[in-house]
Amino acid sequence: MKYLVRDKIFAIGDDYWIEDEDGRKAFLVDGKAMRLRDTLELKDADGRVLITLRQKLVSLRDTMTLERDGETLATIRKKRLSLLRNHYRVSLADGSGLEVSGRILDREFAVEYDGELLADISRRWLRVRETYGVEVVRDDSDHALLLAVAVCVIRMAEKEREDG
Repeated sequence: MKYLVRDKIFAIGDDYWIEDEDGRKAFLVDGKAMRLRDTLELKDADGRVLITLRQKLVSLRDTMTLERDGETLATIRKKRLSLLRNHYRVSLADGSGLEVSGRILDREFAVEYDGELLADISRRWLRVRETYGVEVVRDDSDHALLLAVAVCVIRMAEKEREDG
């Protein structure tokens, strides 16, 4: 399944739709303004909150957490040493993890579990400006989680670039 994400400079309070490959609104990324820390909600088309994305307040490295039903689902951190490509580690609540690597700011990266590709994020197969695609390779994957991971790592990379 492929999803289309309208890419723009993310600001607190920004809301935008993620569409499925047929152009239907599938998920809403709802930016929460006036919060102490960066917070977003990933909602389904009916407005139900699926995953809450939060920036950790106190952390040595930039960290975001993903929560489902008030419980931590995953924690995302940038790996320390990344020379040519960006690498992020997604630590899942069950003790397993996902690896995110590629050119995040160029919207060309992959999400893998134990060496198996779960999602490919890319602009290369799209003609629409400022849009990137998220192709979830395995149908049995948690699509909302993979989309939340993509949104988080892009947000973290953009913030790191802004901070210099």
